Amino acid sequence: MFDRLEIKVLPPGTRFPAQLRFLVNGEDVVEEAVGEGGHGPYAADALQAGCPSSLRATGEARRLELGEPDCTGGCCGSLTVVVQRVGEIVRWSDWEVPWAAHAPMPRPPSELHFDACQYDAEVTRAESDHGWQVHS
Repeated sequence: MFDRLEIKVLPPGTRFPAQLRFLVNGEDVVEEAVGEGGHGPYAADALQAGCPSSLRATGEARRLELGEPDCTGGCCGSLTVVVQRVGEIVRWSDWEVPWAAHAPMPRPPSELHFDACQYDAEVTRAESDHGWQVHS
């Protein structure tokens, strides 16, 4: 059975611009790992118009930052995962969890597996939805 990815964009708030959140099987992995005060990558950085996002999975394994605690990743580390496409599967593995987060995961998942077509469709949807952008 495959895991299911959903990418949400939280609207800008008083402290942060619009940011991404990653739901896997309905659970917010950023909040679980770094607590409520943490945040995901900024949408403007991760979803630049006209550019493929860093969320895309390729045959080359690379580390993707999913979030950081309220005190910033420079202080306590960031929530990261290695992303790689292996045939028709996108694999998230080798998690790094912030070491001093207020509400750390009991243990990071060993691996998540996504159907590559569903994963690509969700990333494409997130890349093309710019409703979060603030226009002046």
